[in-house]
Amino acid sequence: MDIALFSPSSLFPDEDDTSSHNEKTEAQQSYEERRHEFPGMELFIREFSFHQLNANLLWPGTFAFAEFLVQHRSWIEGRRCIELGSGTGALAIYLRKSFCLDITTSDYDDQEIEENVAHNCRANGIIPVLPHIKHTWGETFPITDPDWDLIIASDILLYVKQYTNLIKTLSFLLKSYKPKDNKAVKRMEIEQNGGVGFPQPVFLMSWRRRIGKEDESLFFTGCENVGLEVKHIGSRVYCIKPRHATVSGDNI
Repeated sequence: MDIALFSPSSLFPDEDDTSSHNEKTEAQQSYEERRHEFPGMELFIREFSFHQLNANLLWPGTFAFAEFLVQHRSWIEGRRCIELGSGTGALAIYLRKSFCLDITTSDYDDQEIEENVAHNCRANGIIPVLPHIKHTWGETFPITDPDWDLIIASDILLYVKQYTNLIKTLSFLLKSYKPKDNKAVKRMEIEQNGGVGFPQPVFLMSWRRRIGKEDESLFFTGCENVGLEVKHIGSRVYCIKPRHATVSGDNI
């Protein structure tokens, strides 16, 4: 990971030179452009120098999760996905470029985060930019009938006080899932990976930031208390699904 020698934003100059200069000056004061190595790909990501919601940097879980998903690509190809706590949008950008994944980013209701995700999409050749949903965990979700069969996140368990709100949002997305068409249902019935079925909907979560065992247990117990099933599937990746979510063959 290196600080970029040039700014990817320079690839997208504004028509108004004065406005462009002002925006670049502001960006230089508030952001840092970095090169990040993902499996088989380098991305240019603009990160906040500081952000009160920790949406400013890429954390270790992002890279470890990307490697895990590459190794299990059949689990995610063809899915309709939403990422919680997208931050800079780097993981979602990588998955779109690597697997052409239908993915939506989401994070706290903050305009600056949304604009930075869009900037990073354009800097890495994703035009139009990925759809983004501004949502504060625990509040009413802006989509009443969610149709994402795959929810992902990495390194989002830092703030214990937010666990209840995160679980509320997660429970809504999993239990209110309504497939757009019968294709998702058919996939759920027939798709297997090495004899292991992949449930729909499902939440896959990875993290590498250190949290206490008590805090970790608090989150997982909270999930189980609202009717979700938690299973460790390796490499500090966890699968969380509604207890009724099953597929033909063995369950994850």
